Amino acid sequence: MLELLILSPLAAAALSLVFPWYQLRSWLLPLSSGLHLALSIVLVSGSFPAGGAWVGLDALSRLVLVVTSLLFFGCAIYAVGYLDLRRDRGNKVMVPCLLAFLSFMTLAIAARHLGLLWMAVEATTICSAPLIYFNRNRLSIEATWKYLLLCSVGIALAMLGMLFIAYAALGGGAPVSLQFDSLLATATSLSKPWLHAGFVFLLVGFGTKMGLAPLHTWKPDAYGEAPGLVGALLAGGLTSVAFLGILRGVQLMTAAGDGAMARQSLLWMGILSLLLAAVFMVRQPDIKRLLAYSSVEHMGLLAIGVGIGGLATFGAMLHLINNALTKGGLFLAAGNIQRAYSSKRLSEVRGAIVGLPISGTLFLAGFLAITGSPPFGPFLSEFTILRGIFANHQMVVGVLVLLSLATVFIGMGATVLAATQGESGPKNDNFRDRPLLYLPPLMFMLLILLLGVYIPEPLQKALSQAAALLEVHP
Repeated sequence: MLELLILSPLAAAALSLVFPWYQLRSWLLPLSSGLHLALSIVLVSGSFPAGGAWVGLDALSRLVLVVTSLLFFGCAIYAVGYLDLRRDRGNKVMVPCLLAFLSFMTLAIAARHLGLLWMAVEATTICSAPLIYFNRNRLSIEATWKYLLLCSVGIALAMLGMLFIAYAALGGGAPVSLQFDSLLATATSLSKPWLHAGFVFLLVGFGTKMGLAPLHTWKPDAYGEAPGLVGALLAGGLTSVAFLGILRGVQLMTAAGDGAMARQSLLWMGILSLLLAAVFMVRQPDIKRLLAYSSVEHMGLLAIGVGIGGLATFGAMLHLINNALTKGGLFLAAGNIQRAYSSKRLSEVRGAIVGLPISGTLFLAGFLAITGSPPFGPFLSEFTILRGIFANHQMVVGVLVLLSLATVFIGMGATVLAATQGESGPKNDNFRDRPLLYLPPLMFMLLILLLGVYIPEPLQKALSQAAALLEVHP
């Protein structure tokens, strides 16, 4: 079933290349992603073995798999309505690239071999580049090249980190292998200097893909110029996959007895990401670039949670879900607003709630959710991370996080309120809220609201298992 989960979107991508019907090609997205989501739920809820030497699922990958699949399914429904409006651009490139993107993200999530993980993450870069270039203008080609260049350099550094880890096994007398379970089993015998160097390069490489500061410079351009649904998949799906790659390094370092070094590195990169995002979100006039810096902020929160450990790690696992779904809703709503006003800048986007009642309201609700306002899910996960920080007596870190979150709320609020409140500015009268365009972000917002007031027991168990996997010592 796991092989079917990986290969079915790729088969649908090949099928989309030969379909002559525009609308049917678009509907391949929700059909294929719906099957993917159903298979994911069956795999995660069943008592299946972890898998073989190449692919398999553990507590961490199961969590990321369901979140990514759910996010993609919502974006696939949205894509049908969006592509119907963009017939001038066609869908012969977007549909197969989106499906291949889902397939390679799934492969990266399920990979139990570091080489296979590297190949899958690099493939996601190649598949997503044409999606960023979808609008085919000067700014989108610039954003695409920046994305390709920086992420490819980052992935190259991650590959160097894997080579260092293999050399650590050679230097320590252990069998040389990049099979993850074998590395965990022999972690205590790995050469420490080479293992440390390997983790640093993994952190820098996958941190570039994840968008941790100061490796985030591709994000504002790529998220700003890509269609809203592509921004949602990058901010909620691809970053989660890259974060999983970093967590594999943390697992390995913890098994080797050097978890403190790995967590300290993550902690400082997380604090830097949070502080930098807070600064750039103040007086930000572009609503999609604002969401890009918000993504940097929340990647920082994830890194801080794992860096602190204990209760904060559980909070980080919960925040991974909340961030992915909230970012999905925000980017889809922002895409609708941009389409209605033919702009994403405050000078032209005003009174979105009046001009676009459903999407404007969802964008405002998404702002409240992503800034940690109750009763939405991010409030609970951020509060859990903060509890973990203060329980570990990290007072300076806690104060910095609170100040950054307050700055983000004020800075982001100024932009979002200006875009949504007041009299509506000039807009495209032919564009209106349509069910296929507002139901997916509405679904994401309702899920986030539910997670803010109630965490189902199976999800709570999955979060605890994922957090415990990062706390395992030799």
